[in-house]
Order: sequence, then C-alpha cells, then structure tokens
Amino acid sequence: MLETSRGTATQLPPVKSPNKFLTFLNSKKVVPYVFIAPFVLSFLVFTFYPSIKGIMMSFQKVLPGQVTFVGLSNYRRIFNPTFYKALSNTSIYVVLTVVILVIVPIILAVLLDSKFVKFKTTFRASLFLPALTSTIVAGMIFRLMFGETNSAVGNQIIGLFGFAPIEWKYHAWSGMFLMVVLCCWRWMGVNILYFLAALQNIPDELYEAADIDGATRLQKFRFVTLPFLKPITIFVATISVIGGFRMFEESFVYWTSGSPGNIGLSVVGYIYQQGIQQNDMGFGAAIGVVLMIIIFIVSVIQLLLTGAFKRSDE
Repeated sequence: MLETSRGTATQLPPVKSPNKFLTFLNSKKVVPYVFIAPFVLSFLVFTFYPSIKGIMMSFQKVLPGQVTFVGLSNYRRIFNPTFYKALSNTSIYVVLTVVILVIVPIILAVLLDSKFVKFKTTFRASLFLPALTSTIVAGMIFRLMFGETNSAVGNQIIGLFGFAPIEWKYHAWSGMFLMVVLCCWRWMGVNILYFLAALQNIPDELYEAADIDGATRLQKFRFVTLPFLKPITIFVATISVIGGFRMFEESFVYWTSGSPGNIGLSVVGYIYQQGIQQNDMGFGAAIGVVLMIIIFIVSVIQLLLTGAFKRSDE
C-alpha cells in the first residue's frame, strides 16, 4: 500500500517472482549439462542404441517377420576366405592412406605456413574444396579419368612415359591405387588445415633461438616443428585409421556390382553385401561387431605406440 498526497491509498502491482524453471537452468551446476545434452541425446539415439541392437542382432537370424536366436553361429561363419580378402584389402588401404594423409599434409602445411609462399589463402581454400565434394560425385569423375580407353586421362599420362594403357579397375594394385587416390584427394586439405592450426601455436622465439644456434631448416623442422605437431599428428593418424577401416564409398563407387576377384572389397562392403544384398542381417551385424573390435584394438595399439596415454609430466 502507498499513501498519496490526498490521503488515499493505491495498490502497487504485485512483483512477479522469477521463473523457477529458468532459474534452475541458469544455475552453475545445471548449465554445463544443458549444453552437452544435445550431444548426449544424439549419441544415445544414433550411436549407442544402434550399437546395442547390432550386437543383439549378431546372435540372431533375421528374416522378414521372423527373428531366431542362433547363438555364435554367425560368428563361426565370419572367418572365411572372402572375409580374409576384405580384411586384407582394408588393412592395405589403411596403411597407405595413413602414411600419405599424415606425412604429405605435414610437408604441405609447413610450406604453406612459410614466408616464401604467396596466395596462401587461395591455396588453402582450393585444398579444402575436395572435402566439400560428395565421394560418389568425385568417384564418377575418377572413373572417367581412369577408364579403360586410350583416351582416358590416366592412360594418356602413362602413355607419355611409354607405358601401355591399363585397365585400372581389373588389377589388384591399380584398384587399390584408385581407392587410395580418391581418399587422399578428398581428405588431404582437411588434414593440412589441422596441421596449419597446430603450426600457429609454435612460439616464434624457438625458431629465433634455433637461428642463433645456427640450425638449418631441416634441423628446425626436426627438433622444433615435429615435436610441437605430435598431438595433432596422433589425432590425424587415429581418425585416419578409423576412417580407413570404415571405408565403403571409395570402393562402391568403382565397383557397384562387385569387383573382379574381390580386389576392391572392403570389410564394410562385405557387411553391405551380406546384410543388405543377401538379406542376412544377423551375419552382417556379426561382421560389424568384429570390425568394431578390430578398430578398437588397432586404435589402442597405435595410441600406445605413439605415447598418447603417457602423462605430460613423465
């Protein structure tokens, strides 16, 4: 109540209390969980739940309208010559892509970060553009470039060195070359940007000290640049290993209906072949579980070898 100059009293409007729900969301203890909630929900819905269902399905025989528990029967069928061929192709692909997608981007990133290269922004943009391109669309272009005819770009290039035309999709080594080239062409620019970002965190004082000590460019690269690039190198190698074992599109775009002698068959391609084309979802799920275990083991071994699990103070 408020008394006016004429002696009358007026009623003040009631003060609204703050919304309890908004106050709860703005509290310091709750806000972090609010921000991570979208990731947690998407992980549970699109990754965790499908993984659990896939593991359950690997012990079943799945037919339209009929699901039967078969125990370890699907896993016993996995270890056959076709799976070994797919695993061999995938392993070779992983080794080649990891080596290329780690070493070459480091060299190119150092060159782009140097003071002697002009139009750096143009080069960076042009190198990143392939990552925005669909693998299927790029693969169609690569199929034309490396066709069997004499007029194909690939055969014209090797013809300049006196080599006969090659049927690129019908030989094991050339088929692997096609898949590796397509992968490296697409992801090279992304890895270069990773290393460029890491190079910005190297203090200039270290290079100045190395110049005072009379270090050459190669010595500065070995003893200054590479040690600071180790964390991002481990990261790039890890995602390259995982991406290599998950490879499917690079193979499918060249051999839609299957490669001769399974020269282009990957493990994920084998999952697609058995689970989708042959309608054997239980067997395909079992292959997927085995692939997940392989990726986990290889990733852990790679992290152990690179010292990623060591503490920084050791």
